[in-house]
Amino acid sequence: MYKEITSIQNPLIKEVLQLQEKSRIRKKLGLCIVEGIREITLAQKANYQIETLLYLDGVFDENSLGIFNLEKKQIILVSKEVYQKIAYRDTTEGVIAIIKTKTLSLDQISLNNKNPLILVAEAPEKPGNIGALLRTADAANIDAVLIANLKTDLFNPNIIRSSIGCLFTNQIATGSSKEIIAFLKKHSINIFCAALTASKLYHSVSYEGASAIVVGTEATGLSNEWLDNSTQNIIIPMQGEIDSLNVSVSAAIVIFEAKRQRNFK
Repeated sequence: MYKEITSIQNPLIKEVLQLQEKSRIRKKLGLCIVEGIREITLAQKANYQIETLLYLDGVFDENSLGIFNLEKKQIILVSKEVYQKIAYRDTTEGVIAIIKTKTLSLDQISLNNKNPLILVAEAPEKPGNIGALLRTADAANIDAVLIANLKTDLFNPNIIRSSIGCLFTNQIATGSSKEIIAFLKKHSINIFCAALTASKLYHSVSYEGASAIVVGTEATGLSNEWLDNSTQNIIIPMQGEIDSLNVSVSAAIVIFEAKRQRNFK
């Protein structure tokens, strides 16, 4: 039998709730909460370590616990009341993991591709947008995602949920705009900034060499620091009444144009 928790007043359950709600606690403890079989499996595949696995019997099959390859002491059975208290998603699979976070620094990025394709997002804040950017990056199998001047915590449960676990499938690093620009220039990577003020159409430039696609927020766009350091500023033409797209849509359009030019290599 596994250890069982039936009270929502249990100290571990209180810690789970704090990890879900407070970035400060996640950073202090170096832990985050990951919910769902696919998301937990992807985290493990990316060498994130599970500290504790909580499951609800009858929703998650106890016989399937072997897929996580954990020691018995790492697994805890929780009651329905407890699980309903800590479950973050509306539709749930009965399994939640407490996972050790990583330091997502630029010096950990490994560029094995001779002509890497990189996505850079400046100052993203909304978890849904960040999750969608990570899903786009995974779908295109690009080499890295670099986030400049991050306004939130990447291990926010909403980002993990909206990315469907793609937080763990991409090479990701964070840093200041200055640090990331220096990193790109050090590695001789062309910088293509999506900007409403640009005149060069996004599909009229070549992304076949080492390239970074840089996008900003819908509200303010990219800062001058990026626009002034770009190889080429590019624009996605708007043919309707509005003048901008959702940031993840803009990123997807340019990234898949780059993939098309590279014959989806």
